[in-house]
Amino acid sequence: MMDDQENLSDPYICEEGTNAVMAAEGEVKSQEEDLPPDINDWSKHQVRDWALKLPDVDNRVAEILFQQDIRGRSLLLLNTTDLNQMGVTFGPAKLIIHARDEEVKLKKEEPTSSSNQPGDPRKPYPFCRYHDTYRYMEGSILDIIESGASDLIEPCHEYKGFTNTTNETKMGKFTAEVISFAAACMNSRTNGTIHFGIGDEPNFVHGEVLGVVVEDREAYAKQLKSAIDGYFEHKHKQTAQKCIRPPRFVAILNKNTTSSGKCVIEVDIVPDSTVCQENIYHTFSVDTSKAKKKAKGKETVQTETQPLKQFFVRDGGSSRDLLLPTTFAKPMQEYNQFVDSMAQLSQRRKQAEEKHLNVIKNSTQGSRLSQMITGGSLSLDKSHFERYVIVTNRSDAIQFDSLGFLVELNPTAVLDFDPESAKHGLESHFEQQSAVSVHLPAQYKITEAVEDIANKLKLTRNTSWIFCNGGIETEAPSDVDQWLMEKGASVRDVISFLCRKDVLPTKRFLVIFLLLSPVSEKMDPLVETFSTFLQELKGTEQILCICDNKNAFNSWKDLIHARCRIDIAQRCIYELTFAEVNGTILSLLSKNRRSSRFLPCHGSGQVLLEKKVERSLNTLEILCVNQCEGGHEDKISIEENFYKGGKVSWWNFYFSEQPGSTPFIKRDKFDFIMNTVIPDLCFLRKACVLFNLMHVPGCGGSTLAMHTLWALRDRFRCAVLRDSKADFAEVADQVVKLLMYQQDESVQRAPVLLMIDDFDDKEKVFDLQQFIEKECEKRHIQSNSAQVILLNCMMSELPEQTEAEDTVFIGNNLSDKEQKLFEEKLVEIEKTHKNAQKTFYGFMIMKKNFLPEYVQGVSRKTLKSFNINQKEAQLLAVLVLLHVYCKGGSLSVSLCEEFLGLQPKPFCGTIKVEDGFGKFSTLIASCSVEGKVVFKAVKIIHSSIARHCLQELTTTHNVSKAELADLLLTTNNLYESTQGKDKLLQDVHHILVKRYHSVEEESQFSPLIQHIATETPGLEEMVLKNASKRFEKDAVVSQLLARYYYLKKRDFSEAKFWAKRARDFSKDSSYIADTSAQVIKHELKNVIANCKGDLVGHDDLKTFLKMAQSAVDAFKETQTLAKKESAQRLQIKTDNCPFNTSGCLGEIQVGVLVIDMLAKTPVFSSDNVRHDLMSDVLSDNVKLEEVERCDQRRNKHRPYYIILREFEDLLYNLKCEMKANIDFLDNFFVNLGSRFGMKDSREQVAQNELFRCFGVYAKLFCKTDSASLLKNKTMQKKLKLIQVRQYLEMQKADTYFGILNFLSNDISPEKLDKIARQYASCLVREYGHDMTVKERINFLYLNVVLSRIKLESPHILPYQKLINYLCQILCEPVRLSDSLPLHFIAVVLLWPQPNQPSQESKGLVRYISQMRTSYYSEMNEVCNGKRPVVHFFLGKKQGYDRLVHLRAIKRCMVVTDQEQFSSMWENGKIWKEKKVEELLCRVTGEVKHNLILADTCIPDLKVEVTPVFRSELSGRAYGSKVSFFMGFSMKGPVALDIR
Repeated sequence: MMDDQENLSDPYICEEGTNAVMAAEGEVKSQEEDLPPDINDWSKHQVRDWALKLPDVDNRVAEILFQQDIRGRSLLLLNTTDLNQMGVTFGPAKLIIHARDEEVKLKKEEPTSSSNQPGDPRKPYPFCRYHDTYRYMEGSILDIIESGASDLIEPCHEYKGFTNTTNETKMGKFTAEVISFAAACMNSRTNGTIHFGIGDEPNFVHGEVLGVVVEDREAYAKQLKSAIDGYFEHKHKQTAQKCIRPPRFVAILNKNTTSSGKCVIEVDIVPDSTVCQENIYHTFSVDTSKAKKKAKGKETVQTETQPLKQFFVRDGGSSRDLLLPTTFAKPMQEYNQFVDSMAQLSQRRKQAEEKHLNVIKNSTQGSRLSQMITGGSLSLDKSHFERYVIVTNRSDAIQFDSLGFLVELNPTAVLDFDPESAKHGLESHFEQQSAVSVHLPAQYKITEAVEDIANKLKLTRNTSWIFCNGGIETEAPSDVDQWLMEKGASVRDVISFLCRKDVLPTKRFLVIFLLLSPVSEKMDPLVETFSTFLQELKGTEQILCICDNKNAFNSWKDLIHARCRIDIAQRCIYELTFAEVNGTILSLLSKNRRSSRFLPCHGSGQVLLEKKVERSLNTLEILCVNQCEGGHEDKISIEENFYKGGKVSWWNFYFSEQPGSTPFIKRDKFDFIMNTVIPDLCFLRKACVLFNLMHVPGCGGSTLAMHTLWALRDRFRCAVLRDSKADFAEVADQVVKLLMYQQDESVQRAPVLLMIDDFDDKEKVFDLQQFIEKECEKRHIQSNSAQVILLNCMMSELPEQTEAEDTVFIGNNLSDKEQKLFEEKLVEIEKTHKNAQKTFYGFMIMKKNFLPEYVQGVSRKTLKSFNINQKEAQLLAVLVLLHVYCKGGSLSVSLCEEFLGLQPKPFCGTIKVEDGFGKFSTLIASCSVEGKVVFKAVKIIHSSIARHCLQELTTTHNVSKAELADLLLTTNNLYESTQGKDKLLQDVHHILVKRYHSVEEESQFSPLIQHIATETPGLEEMVLKNASKRFEKDAVVSQLLARYYYLKKRDFSEAKFWAKRARDFSKDSSYIADTSAQVIKHELKNVIANCKGDLVGHDDLKTFLKMAQSAVDAFKETQTLAKKESAQRLQIKTDNCPFNTSGCLGEIQVGVLVIDMLAKTPVFSSDNVRHDLMSDVLSDNVKLEEVERCDQRRNKHRPYYIILREFEDLLYNLKCEMKANIDFLDNFFVNLGSRFGMKDSREQVAQNELFRCFGVYAKLFCKTDSASLLKNKTMQKKLKLIQVRQYLEMQKADTYFGILNFLSNDISPEKLDKIARQYASCLVREYGHDMTVKERINFLYLNVVLSRIKLESPHILPYQKLINYLCQILCEPVRLSDSLPLHFIAVVLLWPQPNQPSQESKGLVRYISQMRTSYYSEMNEVCNGKRPVVHFFLGKKQGYDRLVHLRAIKRCMVVTDQEQFSSMWENGKIWKEKKVEELLCRVTGEVKHNLILADTCIPDLKVEVTPVFRSELSGRAYGSKVSFFMGFSMKGPVALDIR
């Protein structure tokens, strides 16, 4: 359009002639025309003229050049030294050299074709590009005319001479023109470019390059951004900002190719269909934001005319406003018609984009990009490359919209050389959309195990963004010349780390050099980085380079050729714009990968799950409401892997819901879980509740669990825990983030349903539950209902198991209904998979109802030609052994490829690793392993297949388990640096050392070692020796050898060697120290057992006692280390390992051995009197000298006495030490229970052994057989008191915890009555003045305990008398050791009773405080990993009956075992039982921080009570009223079932 005509009606333009600036420019231009295009042709006069025009260079310097006859050719050869020698100082010399180099560079970059000549036709600057080295020639003509919409992709153009403007009006004209043009393009859905500085008729030739002088480029960009916000409607501002690209300033050359100082301003418009959709875009006639500011400044003046709405469309070469008043009879008709056709126009735009993208993809470069970035698969969903590494440099904000593919590629690492990337560069943009871990190169230096470093860096979980040229953590960037010296080595470490076989999969990751800025210096860090990757990857097959113009490509190609002597043209993409690269790569994603993902929220609503949020929750695999929607092109292979025996995926459920498919097989327990278990759990008032799905391996337990999640994904926020060994604190944090995501303000939320799989210990499950509870508490999440449900899918080795309310068991036996469903499914499968019955063994095993004969037949047939000397056979054997003895045993794909000699290549068509197993491939399935790093692996398809294969190898092929273990341990190729090496070492370690314990016995060795010892006796030693070589510095393996030699071989010298070696590796471990002590104990036990004859010789006695002393010292050291460990765990607060009691029990066992040994010496073996003497000596009541003096055979026994006196300390302290350890363990077991109520089988074994040892102790120390003493009447009274006390000690009634234990150990009422009679009639009545405070406290406990077992007993004191007796003791001095039991029973008995207020109850607060202080003093160092036992609950009745023991609660319920009761205790179901509610008293109180201030029947007495589950208080306001059941533990009163 003509600028003159436009200016007549443009309010922004003043009518002035050509300004003075243009005239001045003309003069400069005429002077420059004298300079020839080629510098070589410059005369010395022209060199002088050139130098005179250089800024900051004096005229004197130009004269020096002239005097020295410097012509163009010699100018090109000059350096700084030459100029200095001529008398030019350093500063001007550098400026001259720099200006000369820039001139040379400019002339190299500018093509010299005829199209550059003035007046010749020229193409416009490439659309939507910014960094091309492309310039206009002044006076040349653009060969594109001003136009309207054509194919909507080819941009329309509009020219503005921009000549008749002043400094005051040009910015307003610029923004007004851009806005109207942009709105027209957006409404017409066509790409477009408006050019400022391009002439039009009649004043200029149409399309003539004129140019504009721009002093402040940034001002244009800022003003345009502001104008978009002011002219467009508020609802479309964001869209307009996306469609209107920032201004581009294209430099203009003089006719002699020197710079003119002018440019053409161009603005591109891109109305992308995904952005504009079917919207229409109005603009205002004035900038509304400015109008508002004016109105605010003129509050007293009447409001100006309201801005008019406009609606521009492209009409030929101009933009027309369809809302402009016209003379038509129906002025709005054209506007309405246009608006009505918008849907059709938008569809045309979308089709045009797709057509254009197909053209690009099918072009040479587009096709090559698709091939190279996917490894030939042409689909990113099934790309050959599992990982992507990006190397990039300085970016520009205008590029970001064209780099969306980076987020979708989810790169493992980005090596960023832009030091400002975190402020306003690519990292800042990327982090807004995806999870990023920011690193410096130094963090990749190998200082510890490689997988540990990768785990700390979260390398395969988040994108690792590595700042390779500073910019973070105060690390300053380096200049190009200095980068190699200052940062090159650390970046080489990064590259070496990433290219290791045990970090990223060999040949399955692609390195993309994304050149966002041109690389022109030979010392540029990217050149060195390319060289390093080239060396590490041994070629360019895994390298792809992308830049968006040919000049940048040529520069890059030349630099790489100069540095590396290779041509990388075939690995480069350079003819596509970044927008086209972006579109091409995104088109390689399936619809499912591109679609948005949604989470449910309460009330059937849904919220968008942002990609960044999802990736930040990297410990969880999140199942969305619309999971899998959009389909998958690889349905056949997904189904094959599942039916073959691989793990089920969400796709399998999705495919089963599609038309024409039979539904996914519902197991019989599915409806029970859906309709009963889950609804019941939702009503519980705990923040995190647990549901166990126990299953026999290979029976479909994990599949059932995932099926449950799939069915509930629209009501629960479902997720699967990726790695059972993940940091539980991090998992809990992410689970709660998933719960609260866009539900912060909601009173009711969609709960999280988290599936956890492959846990081998329920304690770990409980630990995770506790972490989630604490996280909910920390975030003040109120739990009126369950917020998180843990679905614990755990294997059970038992074929049958009792079910409970929160436990479902799946065995290996299908019901008739299930078998029918499997038969129907097989019919469907065989329609698409012809060889289903011959290859889909996972499915067929279940279809055959786990028939052993079928599995055995498959195993035997497949292994028919097994040869252990073949590589694939060896690898299969290793997989079989791992699968049988280690849950989740697998080998990484990378390891298998290395071992089998398969050579993966970075393109499709390479052999699948399963096929590398040859005839055994049908037994192999692929899987993904989530460990320290995530990698692909293979495993045996089914547990029963693995077991039968192992049996077949042993029986048919004579390959023993010992040989297989030896193969696994001695084959070095298995342990080379490949992915999964650490996981393999962990699995091998597991099958060697992991023991399984039961209540009946403590397992001595792992199942593998025990089976080898049974199958091939003696060969287990060879296996263990090889294990010590494979795990050379592993304390646990050395400990295992020590245990083997002292338990199996009785070779104690060898055992001591391995025990010492274990100690050297782990000096501070109490468990390793215990092994050293156990070696000595077992040696002592062995020599005593081998002692010939009834009597021990004096020489043997010395040896025995010396060994006993060593064993005692070793066990004491174990106890010391155990206390240190416990103190450290209390500080860490995340380690819930309980106190190691083995040192205490070991010392007791040594005491028993000493008693047995002494009983065989002549000194103590003659008669009962001698027996009592031994008791007195070991109790330190009688000295050895006195025994010797009274011994009629002292001469004969003198050698014994000499030896015994050498060990006086050991002997005199024996009873005292044994009693102290027995009491310690009894106290430990009675007052501290499992955190989750589960009985520890190892503790049960320890308690059984303690019971045996106590029997020996009691037999010696708790009875007197000396009849002669009874004849002495003066001794009778004293002896009777001793006998009573010995009797009580023998019954364990001499301690309060022993008495409390009567409530749990099923003591008969008659025996307890007898104990009470001894206390009441003997101690209290006859010897009351001789009773210790401890005995009086025990008497209190005995009354309470007896009342709970036999309330009608005549030996129970009336309740008030007992209270009075208690109050007497409370008034007396009490030893520290008696403080805890006294104040506990005081709190229990003095808790105020309704209608019976007691004066003594007013001291309750003080007693509770003293009890808590005593508890921490006495139990703190041993209570880690334990929970104080609640001994009594507050009932509704009066007197003794108000004290309710746990046994009374159990009697109210129908429970089959302790485990079921424990689970009901944990999830709170126990308190819902009507009989329990009737039995217990509900107490009220108010919340005070993390405690409850409980009300009592005394108005001014309120007592602090601690909640057992602190999450029950979470989210409750300070001072809010609650009610609860009250319990009493040694740590203080506790609250349960808080409402």
